[in-house]
Amino acid sequence: MTDETGQAYPATVRLVGVKIRDCGEVKKLDAKGVSLRRGDRVLLEVDGDVTYGVVYSEPSPTPFAPPMRVMKSILRKANQEEASLITRLERLSQEATAYCRVKAAEFKLNMKLVEVYGAMQRRQLTFVYTADERIDFRELVRDLARRFGGRIEMRQVGAREEARRLGGIDTCGLVLCCASFLTDVKPVTVKQARSLGLAVEDPRLLGVCGRLKCCLMFEMMDAQGSGAGQGLITPDKSAPRPPSGRPS
Repeated sequence: MTDETGQAYPATVRLVGVKIRDCGEVKKLDAKGVSLRRGDRVLLEVDGDVTYGVVYSEPSPTPFAPPMRVMKSILRKANQEEASLITRLERLSQEATAYCRVKAAEFKLNMKLVEVYGAMQRRQLTFVYTADERIDFRELVRDLARRFGGRIEMRQVGAREEARRLGGIDTCGLVLCCASFLTDVKPVTVKQARSLGLAVEDPRLLGVCGRLKCCLMFEMMDAQGSGAGQGLITPDKSAPRPPSGRPS
């Protein structure tokens, strides 16, 4: 079996379980040929930037399936200097999270902080948040810049993205599809759900994010007789335990 370039697919791939920035659910990434152990820090690319992850399950060979070609790969294992930087960024993120929540309450900003993380290659803190309305956070940004220095980025995300970042368990008893194995989230619209004869008013069709469940797209795939373009990895009910203790 070959890909679109004519190159043969590998028989197996080495998958490693990683939490991006030690947050949310464990993601399955291609470990390539890197030797890794639980608790190791690794570098990877997310949204065009280099960031870090923490290994929660060691690499294991897995039979390759063509849809897995879209999965992400780690860049490399963090060296000693990078591991020290990651430790500093984690402490900074925890401090910035607590400080931002206090200041947002003081400024009476109706926003929910989802994640705060520092960039590895420049002085920047990104504050990811959700809000039901437009937020004027100019005063907050000035305060954060004075407190932490560097560039401050405020990034608003929707309810689906919040669920994907934080993870959770849905009514089916499994980890959220968007947070675990989906590599390309393409939500089913109300129009598509109705075309399947589904009662979109049924609260059982809503995920923890309050939107139609991502797994409804499997109904769409069955109806269309094809899973092309979805880039899926088979979900796994087993959840690895976190590493014992945080590496220094």
